[in-house]
Amino acid sequence: MTPSHPPTSRTDLPHAARVVVKVGSTSLTGPDGRLDMAALRALVTVLAQARARGQQVVLVSSGAIAAGIGPLGLAAKPRDLATAQATASVGQGLLMAQYSAAFAEHGLGAAQVLLTADDVMRRRHYANAHRALERLLTLGVVPVVNENDTVATDEIRFGDNDRLAALTSHLVRADALVLLTDVDGLYDGPPSRAGSRLIPDVRSPADLAGIEVTGRGSALGTGGMLTKVQAAQMATANGTAVLLTSARRAGEALAGAEVGTFFTATGRRSPARRLWLAHAAEIRGRLQLDAGAAHAVTSGKRSLLAAGITAVDGDFEAGDVVELFGPSGLVARGVSAYSSRDLPAMLGRSSDELRAAAHPDEPVRPVVHRDDLAPMGTEQ
Repeated sequence: MTPSHPPTSRTDLPHAARVVVKVGSTSLTGPDGRLDMAALRALVTVLAQARARGQQVVLVSSGAIAAGIGPLGLAAKPRDLATAQATASVGQGLLMAQYSAAFAEHGLGAAQVLLTADDVMRRRHYANAHRALERLLTLGVVPVVNENDTVATDEIRFGDNDRLAALTSHLVRADALVLLTDVDGLYDGPPSRAGSRLIPDVRSPADLAGIEVTGRGSALGTGGMLTKVQAAQMATANGTAVLLTSARRAGEALAGAEVGTFFTATGRRSPARRLWLAHAAEIRGRLQLDAGAAHAVTSGKRSLLAAGITAVDGDFEAGDVVELFGPSGLVARGVSAYSSRDLPAMLGRSSDELRAAAHPDEPVRPVVHRDDLAPMGTEQ
């Protein structure tokens, strides 16, 4: 089966050709940090039922670090990077062994796919990951995707599996993304607060205006509701419908029941690098542009030249991601070809002036090339 089109409502979910399902650590582990095998098997049964309907399924699963806590005798989730990486390397094997056994009970194979941020940022890595996942799905295997925590660094990482799930949806051209968590959906306030109401549908960003969303995750997870809403916005802006609900209602959700919060797809698929820049890259600095430059990089789809930059903020190196602000606010994000130390001397100078002042063998590059730009708005 090949991807068709995004569902327009939750009742269409059973007919989506390709679905990415993300489950968080809290839905797979008990209070002691060990894997909850009953919860894992229940999820696998739901995914096997989707497969029996003819759907292709990709699972994005947290739980590697949580699964490694018990075997290593740790009291809690590690805070330092080195211990987290070691815990993930122990836990990932345990987690995958349990998934393989559970899927085998339904006559299905499972494959471990560990991704890093480079795998969606770099064209060759992206193509390789896409090709591998496509082949696994063609062979009838369920890919189980996780961030490669063992080699990820604080500087370059997805940061949470909600964001990874949205990027994976883009990677496999999914019709729908189902985000499973420990609450029934998105509420207009903290779910524990009296009077908070479930929001059944989000058809545009305007529907989220005034909604109180928290950013704190659990002791075992990395993201709270904020990261899930951000992931939903990332996916829907790139042509994938999203359903957010609790893991215990996963079967109902995939069967098309009226559960959770449904986010309607609002945009069309964009290049992977642009998706990363717009939604997932870590921002290191800020460039202030004049009106002409702001228009050029948005409506004009041109590279950013030094002549149009009026100010530089932040401490960043060449290759870091920066935000571009015009007179009316944020207009784009992009990869700077120069450091924050080099740029001030270039501001307001034309390419001809910079070329005349440069070393004969040193090319004069755009500050941000148009291929490394993700417009975030439009300046007139």
